[in-house]
Amino acid sequence: MELLTAIAIGLLFAIGVFQLLRRNLIRSVIGLIILANAVNVFLLITGAFNGLDPAYVGVEGQRSDALPQALVLTAIVISMGGTAFVLSMLYVISSRYHTSDMDQVDALKN
Repeated sequence: MELLTAIAIGLLFAIGVFQLLRRNLIRSVIGLIILANAVNVFLLITGAFNGLDPAYVGVEGQRSDALPQALVLTAIVISMGGTAFVLSMLYVISSRYHTSDMDQVDALKN
C-alpha cells in the first residue's frame, strides 16, 4: 500500500511540475493547484500514525497525532491564498494583453 501511495504522490508531483513548465498561463495555474494538492497529500501521508484512538478523543491510550492534520489545514489555506493571487494576476495579464500565452506577452520585460 505504501508503494501505491508513493507512486500516486510522485505522479501528482510530476504532473504538477509538467503543467507549471508549460507556456500557457492557465495550465501553469492548474499545475500550481495540482502541486499544492500533492504537497497536502504528502504531508498527510508522512504524518499518518496507526493509533488506536482518534486524536480528538480524551480516552487514555495510544492516540493518533493531530499535528499532520493541522499542517495540512494550514497548507490548504496558504495554497488557496497563493492560487487566488496567481489567478488575479492571470486575470490582469489576460485582460491587458488579450492572451494567456507567455510567448505573446512581451511587454513584461520593461
